[in-house]
Amino acid sequence: MEFSSKLLWFIVAISVLVAAHEFGHYFVARRLGFKVLRFSIGFGRPILRWRGGPPDHVEYWLAMLPLGGYVKMLDEHEGPVDSKDRPRAFHQRPIWQRVAVLLAGPAFNFLFAILAYWLLFVSGVQALKPVIAAVEPDSVAARAGIAPGDEIAAIGGEPVSTAEGALLGFLDELLGDGRIDIALRSPDGVARDVELDVRGRSAELTEPTALFVGLGIRFGAPPVVGPPVVGRVSEGSPAEQAGLRAGDRLLRVDGEPITTWSQWQQYLRARPGVAVEIVLLRGDREIVTRATLERLVERGETFGRIGVEPVQADTAQAYTVQRYGVLDSLPRAVAKTWEFSVFSVSMVAHMVMGEVSLKNVAGPLSIADIAGDSARAGFPYFIDLLAMLSISLGIINLLPIPVLDGGQIVYQLAEGIKGSPLSERAMIIGQQLGIFLIIALTGFAFYNDVVRMFGS
Repeated sequence: MEFSSKLLWFIVAISVLVAAHEFGHYFVARRLGFKVLRFSIGFGRPILRWRGGPPDHVEYWLAMLPLGGYVKMLDEHEGPVDSKDRPRAFHQRPIWQRVAVLLAGPAFNFLFAILAYWLLFVSGVQALKPVIAAVEPDSVAARAGIAPGDEIAAIGGEPVSTAEGALLGFLDELLGDGRIDIALRSPDGVARDVELDVRGRSAELTEPTALFVGLGIRFGAPPVVGPPVVGRVSEGSPAEQAGLRAGDRLLRVDGEPITTWSQWQQYLRARPGVAVEIVLLRGDREIVTRATLERLVERGETFGRIGVEPVQADTAQAYTVQRYGVLDSLPRAVAKTWEFSVFSVSMVAHMVMGEVSLKNVAGPLSIADIAGDSARAGFPYFIDLLAMLSISLGIINLLPIPVLDGGQIVYQLAEGIKGSPLSERAMIIGQQLGIFLIIALTGFAFYNDVVRMFGS
């Protein structure tokens, strides 16, 4: 059932984004006088089709394989063209018009993202605040002096208001000189600046989900200030087996007094696989118990874990709602689309240079998994995912690979410079190279998906 649900939402997401992309080609081609023969969402045999009215009687298809789409235009390279229709054939139109039609697909993907973000800002979107909930002992963040409860005000001099903005800021600084300059605000309002030095770790920290783990921080509601009190016990953990319960106040471990949660956490992390004696207060009664800590290995480091979490502050305080007026939302939507577009292009460029992990290349399995999760989380999360995927689709299609819009644009510009069409041999070689690159990229993305889902 879960697989079917994720597959369904994947199909919905791809169909919506392909429809936006292909509608861009279709809309501009019709406006500029190209003769459009067919507008298809999906490939293969049609499961639903109808024909438009005069003068062109365009065919509209909904095809069996919902993994793409196309707009078929009159083109003498694909067959005989009636003399009266020849001026409307694709390669008979001015080069600037051909380029405009090719650019329209990616452009409509960016417009779709702007519309999606506008809708979210108008209706109100919940965002996680950039408040530090936890700091791992002896981590990069801990050594820099970051503490639970600190709120990130700016990264690299740029203001930050959400955890998502902090993520983009961290990555931007990481891919710069490797020094992350952070302006913090403590719970009592005191401002201070810290620097995280992560030079030489860009490939490692840009692996999926690795950044915050590698820095040693987690966003969310910080632990309640005060004595170390258990908030939650993980099922099947050593803590549950030892009888710990939510609400227990930790007093001593192996005879050592425990006054803060960080002290408790640091003591246990340094003792993987060790049996420890715990003294806790439950109500007005002291209880003594023993637990053998789990031995966990993460990123080459072995540490101990008992399976409890501290009492957290009200989780509602960890979120903010971004809601703006109808007019004010538009420039904010444009700015967010631009910000994510620049970030995506930067990631691709650094990936090519080997500075960003290639594990970030995601295939259909990962996209389906994310689509299903975001749809289950709620409509705003699914719309946000569609906006990000739409931007990514627009950028990918602008790459100068012959079978993509970017490669076709290169062909048209080359024809304009040369003064005549490229030779048929050059076109065939380009198409073959493009198909090879797409197959290789798709295969690598599938490999990443399999490794991500089933382990290396």
